[in-house]
This record gives sequence, C-alpha cells and structure tokens, in this order.
Amino acid sequence: MAAARKFALRLSDELKEGDIRINALRERFLTIGQAKVSTSGEEAFALGYLRRGTDEVIVSRAHQLAYAKECALDLWEKGYTKPPMRTDIKVLGREGLGIVYIGANTMQSGNYISEHDTLISQKLGHVLCGGDLSEPTEVSEQYLLDLERKTFLELCMQRKTLERLQSIITSGKVLRN
Repeated sequence: MAAARKFALRLSDELKEGDIRINALRERFLTIGQAKVSTSGEEAFALGYLRRGTDEVIVSRAHQLAYAKECALDLWEKGYTKPPMRTDIKVLGREGLGIVYIGANTMQSGNYISEHDTLISQKLGHVLCGGDLSEPTEVSEQYLLDLERKTFLELCMQRKTLERLQSIITSGKVLRN
C-alpha cells in the first residue's frame, strides 16, 4: 500500500497541464498492481520506484552501509529536519477509479488474476486515486496516509490476505489464492 501513496504523490508531481491523466495513472497502477520488480538500479528509475536527482544507486554491497552512514551524518551536520507534509497532491478520484475497476475486472475475466488479486488491485487503485472523490481534487499527505492505513487494515481482515502474508513470512514466496 505504501507504493500507492508514494506513486499518488509522484503522479501528482509529474502531471502537467494538458496531459492525459488516465494514461499516466494507468502506467503507475500497472507498475504496482502487477508487482513489477526491478532487476537493476536503472530499471528501478524507469519503473518510478527511484527518482533521478533524488535517489542514488550504490552497486557495491561492501560500500552501501558506509555510504548510507556518511549521507546520514552529512544530513545531521547540516541540521536536517523533516519537511512539512504536503497539502497539494492532486488525485483523480472517480475519474481514475473507473479505469482501475475496469482493468482489474478485465484481468479477472481473462483469468489473469484471481478474485482476491482483483480486490487488492481495487484497494491499491482506491489509494492511488485518493478514494471515492467526485472529481480530481488536491489532498494532503496525511489524507493519503490515513486512507492507506484504513485500506491496509481492511485487506488484513481478509483470510486470503492473511494467508498470503503467512506464506511470504514462512517461505518467502507469494501465495496466489
């Protein structure tokens, strides 16, 4: 679910006047909805998991921890404080939810995903679109965080979700139920 909130924020930042919003939403939704995994740092940038100019890739495992520590100390020395939560995140509401629901239901009808995958996809889309808002709206990070938390807890009340979590914890593999 955290990816949905972060992708909502990034989608909002990337949208420019005149863009076809649904296409951009679809690309973000498919990335997290299909659980696309990057096989390299470069691919993580291409998928939108990492951001150019903000995130860095350190390939050498031997240097990762030392570099992270160096960066953390540098931030501390410069007096870093957490930035205030944003209140200007544009979400698509029902305009985007329609695409999410059509896509998820089409994938299920074609036997590409299970009924539970459809539910998860719809919940991800719900967060990504900012919920059941009647029109594109600006919301706050706190609004999205609250929506994400509520949605995650709703999924955790599903037996099939708990079975999937148990499978990941015990075997490291995703259960398709």
